Amino acid sequence: MPTVSAHVAHTLAQHIDAVFGVMGNGNAYFLDAIETQTDAVFTAVRHEQGAVVAADAHFRASGRIAAGTSTYGAGFTNTLTALAEAVQAHVPLVLVVGDEPTSGPRPWDVDQIALASAVGARTYTVGRADAAATTVIAIEHALTYRVPVVLAIPYDVAALEAGAAPEAPAPRLPAPLAPRGEFADGTLGEIAAALAEASRPFLLAGRGAWLAGAGEALGELARLTGALTASSALGRGVFPESQYDLGVTGGFGADGAMELVRSADVAVVFGASLNQFTMRFGELFAPGTRVFQVDIAPAATHPHVGGFVRADARLAAEELVTRVGSASPSAPWRETVDVAAARAYDEGDDLAADGRLDPRSAARRIAELLPRDRVVVSDGGHFIGWANMYWPVAAPDRMMMVGTAFQSIGQGWPSVVGAALARRESTVVLTSGDGGGLMAIADLESAVRAAQGRGIAVIWNDAAYGAEVNLYGLKGLAEGPMRIPEVDFAAFGAAVGAEGVVVKSLADLDRLAAWAQEDAATRRFLLLDLRISGDVIAPYQQEIIRVNS
Repeated sequence: MPTVSAHVAHTLAQHIDAVFGVMGNGNAYFLDAIETQTDAVFTAVRHEQGAVVAADAHFRASGRIAAGTSTYGAGFTNTLTALAEAVQAHVPLVLVVGDEPTSGPRPWDVDQIALASAVGARTYTVGRADAAATTVIAIEHALTYRVPVVLAIPYDVAALEAGAAPEAPAPRLPAPLAPRGEFADGTLGEIAAALAEASRPFLLAGRGAWLAGAGEALGELARLTGALTASSALGRGVFPESQYDLGVTGGFGADGAMELVRSADVAVVFGASLNQFTMRFGELFAPGTRVFQVDIAPAATHPHVGGFVRADARLAAEELVTRVGSASPSAPWRETVDVAAARAYDEGDDLAADGRLDPRSAARRIAELLPRDRVVVSDGGHFIGWANMYWPVAAPDRMMMVGTAFQSIGQGWPSVVGAALARRESTVVLTSGDGGGLMAIADLESAVRAAQGRGIAVIWNDAAYGAEVNLYGLKGLAEGPMRIPEVDFAAFGAAVGAEGVVVKSLADLDRLAAWAQEDAATRRFLLLDLRISGDVIAPYQQEIIRVNS
């Protein structure tokens, strides 16, 4: 007879085709059912944090919700940092875990519901009679509120016979949020008039605009108004006409592009939270710029916003296209500026003054060699500036930074696992530092196994926690705790079946050029161990130093 765990697995598999995790006592029956009774694909990782990270990256790369799984106790507590990241980043996923028996906690049990709640995740606990229905409720909650949820199976319930699995309804999802009320109507009219009258209109879009499917409408609005465009770090590629796009705003943006943004007289922001990094710590727009925001948040997310409409980005953009009308400006701003020149970054030197590789020139050369059909996944650390500046991607679901929402590191390797399963034809490129790379080293093996010849890892190896050296070493604090003995990541990769290459000069990157031409079915995962200089500080980090000095 089917068990409670089988009810969970069967129901979950109707809506989720990928499960990532580590097997243990608490989820053994669930994983047995997933493996033997459903078509869902289970991919093992080596640390429970990686289970959540992989499910997170899978959603970001594909838009399809995935599941992670762990046992109870220590297995569950290992997931908490990644769970907090998914909460902060508004990523829906389901974490299936074992839990204490219904008879009460054992000596090694902890209050998992309280721990999940502390990082912002809700827990649903299944019983013998309601496992299928509770699973649907958990999925519906995750998709409706764009958050991770925990689905707990008590230890003494997991193997109970539960009869035939009942038919469970599909999750019911809310319709896109339409602008409502006189205030929204009036503000949309004000935005349309401001764009029509602007000399230098500017549109900024974030990940929320991508999730809403607003790209086409935003492109039409930019065309009608002659606006220049740009995106947040998580929204790059959302505008269809790249020749008029200034790239990413904030510290990842090119100086010339940010000067153009600052000269805008009207700016309209769609689906971007306007955090301190996107806003360049409040200096993205000039004091005279009229700033409007469209978002599903309850209220404007930055004090510089002068007019706010709570609405789905696509619906609002389509309404603004209608209100602006077909009359295009006689001399569109975007036709009068050299966008390509404004987007140019410093090319750097072959080697920095200390004789180590200049990360700017390395990033530029790697960009020339990477396959065009690529998905870039990023760990956290000082190095995040290089990929974000020099490696353009085609759409927001092709560049993901798992960890930055919660300001964590060590989530890079398992991100490869989720992205590789979500994008089976694309090359998955990890960008990571030596600090984060070592923190998550257990899942180097998982990344190599999952991506195989479609995977590349670029480790920016400066033998340090670079962000801390830049922020606190420059203040005179002791640097001993900030330094890392130089690690041979190429050897680490070789130990688990990858091809490892130590890169000390730009010529060493010729191996990437040859690798890119080889058959993905026969080549190995490529790990590039870049021995870079820590003396070259990324522009976004220079902003942080300035603000904190």
